[in-house]
Amino acid sequence: MILRPKPSLRHHGALPGAPADVAGAMVPGWLRRAILDAQSLAGKEVEDIAIIAGAAIGALDAVVRRQERSAGAWRRRLALAAAATTAKQAGRVEDESALRDAVLLTRPGDNVGPAGFLLLAWRRLASRPAEDLLTEKNLAAVLDDLGLARSDEDVSDLTDDLRQLTASSGTTGMTTGAVAAAERHGLGRWLGPWLVDALLAQRLGWAHAVPLLGAEPGWSIGRGRPQRFTTVIATAGIETGQERAKGLLAAQARAALRAIDLSAELERRADRLLAVAPKLRAKAADAVVEKLLSDDAIVASENIAGMSDRGLRRLFDRLVELGAVRELSGRATFRIYGL
Repeated sequence: MILRPKPSLRHHGALPGAPADVAGAMVPGWLRRAILDAQSLAGKEVEDIAIIAGAAIGALDAVVRRQERSAGAWRRRLALAAAATTAKQAGRVEDESALRDAVLLTRPGDNVGPAGFLLLAWRRLASRPAEDLLTEKNLAAVLDDLGLARSDEDVSDLTDDLRQLTASSGTTGMTTGAVAAAERHGLGRWLGPWLVDALLAQRLGWAHAVPLLGAEPGWSIGRGRPQRFTTVIATAGIETGQERAKGLLAAQARAALRAIDLSAELERRADRLLAVAPKLRAKAADAVVEKLLSDDAIVASENIAGMSDRGLRRLFDRLVELGAVRELSGRATFRIYGL
């Protein structure tokens, strides 16, 4: 059965800066201006930035709860952006295209290499149920993917820290405290953002986490190098220095805005794909459409039941011709397709 567009609840108006024909999640003009005005944010108190970040997360929450058909592709695309930033911070040269290649062009069971494992770590965040993300077993697997393997005792201690944090802190304390906990275990640069995103998803009751903070290259409000932590232990939980708290909240607000804009863009592309789906005559076309809606990209040699390699290539050529998908690699061979 060929998939057809699913009606979705929309707000009135359109995102400033988003495609005019996309009826996506709305961000009030004042909020967009507040998020993008770095100089104004630098002069605000932590409480003021927390309000802005909370409003941005509230707008993102509305996007998540609409459960758009392209939500899987959206989360995977955000995971790719987070992995690319993580790779750069780790001193690696792989960009988004190279990270895609590392995973998609490797046979199942083969080693995807250090860069590929970075992407797998962020995909794990986007794909696994949010309630399972912070178990000892899952954290150990993430640390392995990030090249940060630790002893069972270290992982257990980190899990206990996070459990205490969620029980005793508000959203701001949870955000800064998660990064502080990761830093205390020597994991802050790469694991901190992953933990913040997982905790946020659990706090808001999302079925899956949305990769956000990992794609933010720095956590200071203005230009220059992010400041070091000044951490203290308080009865309410783990708190951090004022400047770092401001930087993290501002970064979270920017990330939420970026995610909302990407959702609006992918919704438009998904609507186009679903509109042309009834025109597709290939036997397994519905499975291909579903895969495109649920993943960042598909390699032209993807194993789709009922579809030969030649048939799949012809189907992708047809979808590109109809303006429903894009070829993402720019190559004549080993092509990759996605929304």
